[in-house]
Formats: sequence, C-alpha cells, structure tokens
Amino acid sequence: MEETKRDAPRRAEPDENTGTLDRRTRRRWVPATAGWLSFLIGLHDVIGALLPEWHRRMVRLDEYVPGSLNNAARTATLVAGLLLLLLSHGLRRRKRRAWRAVVGLLAFTIVSHAVKDFALSAIVAAVIFGALIYFRDEFYATGDPRTRWRALWVGSFLAAASVGVGLLFIALNHHGLVRDYTFAERLRHVIGGLFGASGPVTFVSDRRNDLFSSMLGSLGLFTAGTTIYLFLRPAEPAPSLSAADEDRIRDLLARQGARDSLGYFSLRRDKSVIWSPTGKACVTYRVVSGVMLAGGDPIGDPEAWPGAIEAFLEEAARHAWAPAVMGCSELGAEIWCRDTGLSALELGDEAVVDVAEFSLEGRTMRNVRQMVNRVARQGYTAEVRREKDFAPDELKALWDQADAWRGTDTERGFSMALGRVGERGDEECVIATATNDGELHAILHFVPWGTDGLSLDLMRRDRAAQPGLNDFLIVEAIKAATDLGVKRVSLNFAVFRAALARGERIGAGPVLKAWRGLLIFLSRWFQIESLYKFNAKFQPVWQPRFFVYPSPGDAPRIALAALEAEAFIVWPRLRIPGLKRPSRRT
Repeated sequence: MEETKRDAPRRAEPDENTGTLDRRTRRRWVPATAGWLSFLIGLHDVIGALLPEWHRRMVRLDEYVPGSLNNAARTATLVAGLLLLLLSHGLRRRKRRAWRAVVGLLAFTIVSHAVKDFALSAIVAAVIFGALIYFRDEFYATGDPRTRWRALWVGSFLAAASVGVGLLFIALNHHGLVRDYTFAERLRHVIGGLFGASGPVTFVSDRRNDLFSSMLGSLGLFTAGTTIYLFLRPAEPAPSLSAADEDRIRDLLARQGARDSLGYFSLRRDKSVIWSPTGKACVTYRVVSGVMLAGGDPIGDPEAWPGAIEAFLEEAARHAWAPAVMGCSELGAEIWCRDTGLSALELGDEAVVDVAEFSLEGRTMRNVRQMVNRVARQGYTAEVRREKDFAPDELKALWDQADAWRGTDTERGFSMALGRVGERGDEECVIATATNDGELHAILHFVPWGTDGLSLDLMRRDRAAQPGLNDFLIVEAIKAATDLGVKRVSLNFAVFRAALARGERIGAGPVLKAWRGLLIFLSRWFQIESLYKFNAKFQPVWQPRFFVYPSPGDAPRIALAALEAEAFIVWPRLRIPGLKRPSRRT
C-alpha cells in the first residue's frame, strides 16, 4: 500500500468512469477467463517441454497454442510456461502488473513466431494479446503490500518446482537412460544441475543430455534471478497504525466508543486504518490472503460511517481485495449493506452482562454459584484493578506469565483481542488476577467499552490449578465493576449461538438438528459449543453480530481469511535469524 500523509484523512483514489460497486462487479468473466487461459497455456508449455512425445501427439494443438516453440527453444518454453502459471492468479485478481507481464510474454511469442515461420500460434497469440489490450481497464488492481518475505516464498516455490521438473523429466524419459538410477542419484543430479554442476545421470542421446543440462541451468538461473530481484527491490512493509492514527482513534473512542464493545480492539497494532473524508469516522482493517477484513463497526459518528465505508470499498477495489466485515452490530450491518451491494449474515451473538441485574441467586445460577464457592474455599482470592494502578514491572511479569500459560505458540484473536498489556494509552484497561498463597494462577484482561463498560480481551489460567478459576474471576470482576464505574461487561462471542440453542430444543426440525450436529463436530477444533455454554452460564443479554461479505462465491475465501486472521489456521512460516519485518509505526 502506498505511503500517504498520516495526519490527513486517507481516501482511496476514485474511479473516473464508474463507482465502487460497478468496478467490483463489472465483467467478472474477463479476469477469470484471462487467468484460466494463462494457466492452461502455461501448463501446456511445461508439459511440452518435459515430454518430447507431447509435441508429436499434439502437433495440431501446438499450431494454436501460443508459446509452444520447437525443441531447440524448449527451455525457453518451460520458463515461459512457469511464468504464465505464476501470473495466472494475478490475472484472476485483476492485477495490473500481471497483465503487463502476460502482455509482454505474448508479444515476445508473436515476434518469435513471426520471424520463424508465422505459425498459427502467432495468430492465436495476437488474438489473445489484442483481447487483453482491449480489456486493459479490467486489470486495474495495484500491487499488494510487498515485503522481502515474498521473495523467500517465491524462491522456495521456484526451487521446489525446479527440482520437481527435473525429477519429472527423468521419470518421463527413463527409457532413454544409460542405466536405472536410484532416487538419490537422480536428486543429486538435479540439484547439482540447478547450480551448473554435472551429476551421475546420463542419457543415451547426447542431444537429450544437452537439453536436460540447459534446462536445469536455465531453471537455476531463473530461480536465483527472480528471488534476488524480489529480495533487493524496495520493500513495502505490512501496514500498521501510526502513533498519529492511534491518537485520532482514541479521540473518537472517547466520544463515540460506547456504541460498540469491539471499538477498542481497533487499536491492535497489526491493523491499518482508512478515514472518512471528514475525518469523523474510520474503519480499521487487516489484509489477509487478498481479503480486506474489518472488525466490528466503523469508529466515530454514525452519520460519517458511509464516507468511511465508501473509502474502504474504494481501497479494496483499487487492490482487487475482497471486502469483508467480521462481528459488526445490527446497525453496522445495515449501514455496511446500504447501497454497497454487500450482504450480511448473522454470525452469532455477543454475551453482555448487565452489572446491576447480575446475581448469583436463583436456580439458573446454581452451577456458577457452586463453582465460585468451591474455588473460594480452596483459598483463592481475586484482585481487580486498572492498569494504571500496576507498576510497570508488575505488568510485565503478568504478561510474561500469561504467555507461559498460552496453549499455542501463536497469539489468537483479531476482532475481540488487543494482543498487549501495559502499553501507552491502555491505562484504563482492567486486570483481574486470582492468587493462592501469593502465587498467581489466573488472569483476565478487559479493555474499555466507552466510559462505563468493559469488554473481555484475555482469559488465561494455570492448567494445573483448581477448575473454575475463570468463572470465579468473571464473577469477581462483575462484583468489582460498580466501584470501577462500570455498568456492563461484554464476555466472549458465541458463533452461531442461535442454531445451537434452537437445535437442542424439542421439536427442532431435521435441517436445524443437522446444522447443530455439524457445529458440534466443528467444536472439536474451534470451541464453538464450549464458548456458547461458558457464556450462557452467566445469563447474559445476547446481542447479535453479523458477517458482511460481497457475494456467496466470496464467502468461503473470506471465511478462510477470517480463520487465518483469528489464528485458527496458521500457515508455516520461514524464519531467518536477523531478518525482521520493518514497522511503519512512527
């Protein structure tokens, strides 16, 4: 994402010809068709370069497929095919750079064939070239934010693909080998060939030996050159909130923060922000796997929300990202969907406890009452304080202990997690601790919800300690809420709560029961049922939350991005000592 002035409201560049909605939905078949044609042509070229018999069997097809050259240029065909395979995804996402690269490859194909024999493939290439030029306005998306990590990923992919191509070439041409070589010998030959070294594998035909050597050498140079170029080009780090952005958001939260319990989580440091033209509202977001993902309602004056939403959608359209919102309120969903072409789906319910109405008395609170009393009899005591009442060293020790109790190496959370304790500006956050004989055993962390509310952020405990510590701390935090000036406490978010609650009732239909059964099955990994039952114990008021998305076809992709943002799906990452992501925070 390009650098902009942080002190001025940020707006996406407008489209001169059409509105945001038109640009996002117009002629979807053009990038899809171009992408698939690029993929199929690239696949044909790769297969043709690896399998000599392919050309003899597909002579007629070769006349019509751009990029297919004779055997003397098979290595160039292989490299071009790999490039087209890599670029096909960018074409489907309307990326301008991918369009330029494919147009360049097609232009090279046309010239090379015209000079050689003006084959029919040159005519087909010219037709596709002309179509891409004609529909050039459909490929408007600018490049995604770049980091040097992309060089590592692309280099790893190309290296693995090159090794696979070499092994596949030997396997497909095994009948021409001098003898039967072991897999280790083949692998050693391929890896050495990528670096220009000779190996043990030898073909009967000298021509095939030369072809294989030139192919491996070209793949090695292509992999090294591409990786070095991506690594050395100017890095554009992942966006983050600047100090100026954070101060402006805090000012909006001070005036309008009571509207949404998720508002304070917009201050996460892995988010970016986009402002309305007036600067009275903003949307914070994170880009995950090509999805521009916002959490909760826009921040600020609801009358300025449409301006922030329009700027958000313009930014998504400019990059060809899929816009989406997780966990917005009913009012937020209504404004998000108004005149934007977006759709909303009820995602679940947020559990909100009214402090004045909360009581442990009565049959419905029997289990919670018994659990809390049992923990208290074991000698556990609770303390509830705001962060400003802790010493810095004490806060650091609490955070370190919370990290030690974390069940995974990855910090989970996006829409309802802050991911930090004890930093500047967070002095009004509340921490509840449970100790026994002076030893810490559980921590709860709450963030402000306006001036009279709290929203649960972090819930950690010692696994070896007395069960029910979280219940005990939540009850103690609610009891202390009045002294803190707090009237309402937001607990966890229960995904698809209504389906779980209705599906277990007598008279529930087969579809609802099947849906509930699927949710219970998924609860083995995503804690869907357990969070619902945990929240329900405190007899909260359930407030619906919504998921906003462009179209049903985008929903699976957005769902995966949401799971990745919440760290329920964690892709393996390559770590290199000394190489860190630069930060934009100023």
